[in-house]
Amino acid sequence: MLQQAIDIAPMLSTFKPITLDEMNNVKLMDRVDKKFVFNRNKLPSILTQLESDYRILNINNVALNRYETLYFDDSTFHLYHEHHKGKLCRYKVRSRKYVDSNLNFFEVKYKNNKGRTIKNRIKQSGIDYTLNDECATFLKGISPINPYSLEGKLWSNCTRITFVSNQSQERLTLDIDLHFSNGDKKMALNNIVIAELKQEKSSGSIFNDIMKKERIKEGSISKYCIAAASLYDEVKKNNFKQKLKTINKINHAL
Repeated sequence: MLQQAIDIAPMLSTFKPITLDEMNNVKLMDRVDKKFVFNRNKLPSILTQLESDYRILNINNVALNRYETLYFDDSTFHLYHEHHKGKLCRYKVRSRKYVDSNLNFFEVKYKNNKGRTIKNRIKQSGIDYTLNDECATFLKGISPINPYSLEGKLWSNCTRITFVSNQSQERLTLDIDLHFSNGDKKMALNNIVIAELKQEKSSGSIFNDIMKKERIKEGSISKYCIAAASLYDEVKKNNFKQKLKTINKINHAL
C-alpha cells in the first residue's frame, strides 16, 4: 500500500514535525469539516504550498500513517441509506486500527443538523465483525442505534498524512492509496486524494485558499458510502451516481 506513496516521502521530510502528544491540544472531536477530492498528480504542488504554514504528524518517525477501518451497519444498510437520503442528523459507526501507533478504537461519528461533526471513541484491544459488550454499551449511551443489529460491512484502508496549522485550531488530513473490500469484492482508488479540513468553527484557512487557487471545489464525500455503493449491488445509489462518476473521472485523469 505504501509503494505509491514513496514518491512524496522526500517532500514530507521537509515539514516541521508534531507528535501525537502535542496533537492532544487539537483533537477537534466537535468540529466543522470541509472535504475536497482531487487527483494525486496535484499533490506535489499542494504540499509545496503547505510547508510554511503546517506541521506534520510523525509517529515513530513515520509521516505516512496506515489506517485500517471496519465500518458497521445493519442488514438493511440503514446508516448508509440515511446518508443516501440526505438526512441531516446521521451516524457512522466504525472500528479503526491506527497501524503505526498500534492503537485500536471503536468510533462513532455524528453529523448534526448544524453541520458539525461530533466524534466519540473508546480504545479496543482489537477489531471484530460484531460489537462486544463494552462497545455496545458505549454506543447505546450516545446514540439511538441498536448495537446488536450491527455487523462489519466493509474495510476501508488508506495511508494518511496529517497536518496541524501553525496559526489556528485546525487539522488537515490527506488520505491516499485508498482500498476497499467487503470480502467478496475489492476496489482501489489509487489516484485519488481525499482531503479533510477540520476546524473548531468555520473560518479562513491557508488550505482553503490553496484549494481555490488550484480550482478544487469543496464537496461532500463519505468513504463508507462510496465503498458501499460500489461493493454492494442491493443498496440504493441513485443519489450517488453523479458523485461516483465524478470520482471515477478524477481517479482516471492524466
